[in-house]
Amino acid sequence: MVSKEKLNRINELSKKSKEEGLNTAEKEEQHELRTEYLKVFRERFKKKLDSIEIVDDETGNNT
Repeated sequence: MVSKEKLNRINELSKKSKEEGLNTAEKEEQHELRTEYLKVFRERFKKKLDSIEIVDDETGNNT
């Protein structure tokens, strides 16, 4: 899971990017943080999807 501090920093950089722009170091930091966030998100999402079972209403069998 991505820490609250990192999520806050992602939001800070996004806001600053819209308001005044980012310097090169900030752009790199933003890219690294977003990449980490998306990696964790995708892993958790895939895990959630893998745990879903579809059941046929009529037969009660997994499909």
